[in-house]
Amino acid sequence: MTETLLSRSVRRLFAGGGAIGPILLVQLLVQPQAHAQEAAERPVARVVVTGSNIRRAEAETASSVLTVNRADIERSGKSTVSELLQTLAVDNQGSVPSSFGNGFAAGASGISLRGLGTASTLVLLNGRRMAPYGLADDGQKVFSDLNVIPTDAVDRIEILKDGASAIYGSDAIAGVVNIILRRDFKGTTVRGSLGMTGDWDGEKENYAITHGFGDLQADRYNVLLNFEYKRNNNIWLRERDDRRHIGRIDLRRWGYSAQQALGGTGAITGPNAAGSAINGNVRNPLTNNYYNRGSLDPAAGFTRPQPGAACSNFTNQPQGDPGGGCLIDSTLLYNQIVPQQENYSVFGRGTFRLTPEIEGYTELNLYKSLTAASTTPSTVSANVGFPGGPVSNADIALGAGHPDNPYFGTAARLRYLAADVGPRVSNIDSIFVRALAGIKGSFAGWEYDTALLFSRNRVSNERSGYLQRDVAYALLNPTAANVALAQAGSPAYAALPAGTLWRIGENAGLNTPEVYGALSPRIANDARTKIIQGDFKATREVGQLAGGAIGVAAGAEWRREETELQPTAGTERGNIIGLGYSAYRGARNVFALYGEALAPVLPGLEVTGALRWDHFTDVGNSYTPKAGVKWQPVPQLALRGTFARGFRAPSAAENGVGGLAAFSTAADPLRCGLGVAAACNPASIAIITSPNPNLSPERSKSYNLGVIWDPLPRTSVSVDFWKIKRKNEINQELTTAAIAAGHVARDPSTAQQPGDPGAITAVLANYVNSAQTEVRGVDVDARHTVRLPGDWGNILLDGKWTYIDKWLRTELDGSSRDFAGTHGNCDVSNCVGTPDHRVNLRAAWDRGDWRVSLNANFRGTIENTQFKNDPRGCASHFANGEDAPSDCRLASFTTFDLVARWKPLPGLEVFGSIENLFDKIAPLDPLTYGAQAYNPLDFQGAVGRTFTLGARYTF
Repeated sequence: MTETLLSRSVRRLFAGGGAIGPILLVQLLVQPQAHAQEAAERPVARVVVTGSNIRRAEAETASSVLTVNRADIERSGKSTVSELLQTLAVDNQGSVPSSFGNGFAAGASGISLRGLGTASTLVLLNGRRMAPYGLADDGQKVFSDLNVIPTDAVDRIEILKDGASAIYGSDAIAGVVNIILRRDFKGTTVRGSLGMTGDWDGEKENYAITHGFGDLQADRYNVLLNFEYKRNNNIWLRERDDRRHIGRIDLRRWGYSAQQALGGTGAITGPNAAGSAINGNVRNPLTNNYYNRGSLDPAAGFTRPQPGAACSNFTNQPQGDPGGGCLIDSTLLYNQIVPQQENYSVFGRGTFRLTPEIEGYTELNLYKSLTAASTTPSTVSANVGFPGGPVSNADIALGAGHPDNPYFGTAARLRYLAADVGPRVSNIDSIFVRALAGIKGSFAGWEYDTALLFSRNRVSNERSGYLQRDVAYALLNPTAANVALAQAGSPAYAALPAGTLWRIGENAGLNTPEVYGALSPRIANDARTKIIQGDFKATREVGQLAGGAIGVAAGAEWRREETELQPTAGTERGNIIGLGYSAYRGARNVFALYGEALAPVLPGLEVTGALRWDHFTDVGNSYTPKAGVKWQPVPQLALRGTFARGFRAPSAAENGVGGLAAFSTAADPLRCGLGVAAACNPASIAIITSPNPNLSPERSKSYNLGVIWDPLPRTSVSVDFWKIKRKNEINQELTTAAIAAGHVARDPSTAQQPGDPGAITAVLANYVNSAQTEVRGVDVDARHTVRLPGDWGNILLDGKWTYIDKWLRTELDGSSRDFAGTHGNCDVSNCVGTPDHRVNLRAAWDRGDWRVSLNANFRGTIENTQFKNDPRGCASHFANGEDAPSDCRLASFTTFDLVARWKPLPGLEVFGSIENLFDKIAPLDPLTYGAQAYNPLDFQGAVGRTFTLGARYTF
């Protein structure tokens, strides 16, 4: 086999000289005749490319594949695989950032290709699966944690950007991310780096050592060992109080008010409605109006004034709440931009030449992560849900004889932020194991590969700062009924002296440790996932066509999947205020057969086809075909196209045993129409969702049509038009649709006027095959290299642009919502929206021992509506009723990163980076719940300028 113009991409694939682009943009460069003759005589390796099991000499296939090699990772300046992947233009809504420390899947990181969610993006390690993270995103979406990948062991990452279920089975609807680790290495490399923000916090430590020994040809073996340690210190929002709105829930300076839940914590928002104040808001038993405990207003009608509860004794936050509440900026005080995380990982690979035709190999991945995330203290009145239904805590009250009750003699409802208990903290311990043993070789013209895989993830989540409902009720309002319930449910409460009270606000210092031990004990839950897999696959050439030999591949796979999430103690009876129930359990077996063919029917024209059959013991059979064609009419031009079917089998969280109680944001149109102003804007709301054993798999069709063109020497341009249509989608009912249909529970005691049905305590939903989604767009990838005169090196210009033209979701009732370019879908992950434009740009200069890159990452504007042409208009409003932000749009956001590498001595490399070079501040986002007042996509704009310096030495 001799090298062609296209097959040069194979050499680029392994040489590390490519940039982020579709499977190494075809380098159809016009070369001098002598160089062309030299290339024609050079043999080229045959490789397997992600999306195919057939070995081939040309790395370009009919499918669009984006490849990130080691040089690209270094040029990006990112220290982890997850950080790099989540900056790519192909990532969109539904991805899980490591910074989302208070999410369902805290401690992990996941990618969402095409915005179709982490569950529809299959992540592979060396072409095979790994156990998903133990905590499902949103309590539903099972995904692989990118944090387990050892950065220094990565050889390259291949991202298949169209459907791949015909090759890999379930979960590959949006595409595949295949992380390929080094397969052999000789020598020793030691690397260390330190990072810090411009505010002297958020320290990052990253150390690695890689050692390899043995020559596969001479010694018949090679062993590669890698150890990495990473530590990221937390960054508190209070340390960014100079970055305008970042982290603030009190946005009055920017035109918002408490009616949008953005006027500070503790506001009194209307008749019979109040937030939770640090010193307590109480309801007048006669008028049902709320007053702050420190109020001096005679209209409050206090029977025992509380002068020590004056707001000024608790905070220096600017006041001025029209309702008289005591305001603090709780998120700024207690929340984090980045949680503290510490990771250890070990990777080992051994390769052994058993005979000239047979090679054995083993792999071992060990990973341990410790994450500590903090958020605001618990309120006493937050509603929760559990499988038995919603639990309203709106009636919690200070008892008639409680000394902190300003309406002494009569019980009074209380809205209190339990700052004396402390912030709510989650300590997450994750342990990941993956072990693989296999044999590959050749026999009778076939090249085969077979392996046995075991992978497991165990996660333990220990929480503090959460309140026991029965104990809180009894300590605040010790009626006979409340005391009896607390004594029956809490031995710690039963051990307290009779008549013990929880003193609040200014009197919290009177509480004993035993009171807090009963009120807020440590609670925990565990999760585990496991995969056992055996597979066999083989490929060979058979026969000849006009364009060359026919390639075929076939294989079989068996897999056992097990998943279990145990409920946090107390949530199974709705007894943890503000923390809903989440638990599931399921197991199944999967068996699959698959085949693939590559037919070069004419010179420059090849047709590919694949078919896979999967049998799941819980959801039955699935048949998924794929077809593709690639035509190269002239050396400088190639056309390609694919069609594929795909599927995703429901996870144990969706069709197993258990349930989920979670929170989202939504307005209440019914109460808004009755004139209850606070109900007109999105606010936090509980959602109770039950699994459904009758779910069918999601099905999809994907289409891709592209062109690769080299108009000039050292210039490549590719354009891909793509569309994915997914049906039988497994979703909760849309929160807004469920509210409109009346699938809610309400608390009539919170009514503010005649005819008011009261606030929603929970939305009641099931997982159902409820919708279909059509997503379509364009990927553009351009690259140009400029050779500078003399010995000044080269300049590489590289650009990637993804445009989402449509993200249309259609419900069973025929209603549809297009989320492209808007802030929807807020039922997905952390409500980051669906930006329709994402761009990555790079200008790199390489000269001798120097390599310098300037990278730009761009997110387009986002309409602050729930979907296109939403009849309700803007999702947020200023206090004066005008659309918010201005023009109801989140401004676009661009950051620049500067990266440099220098080799002063043989074997020594010094590197450094400045992320967010110009210290841009992220635009204000009033809607997302994945961060406070900024969009998680703009994370670097919240952190600020960040510096990293490190060195690598190779022995």
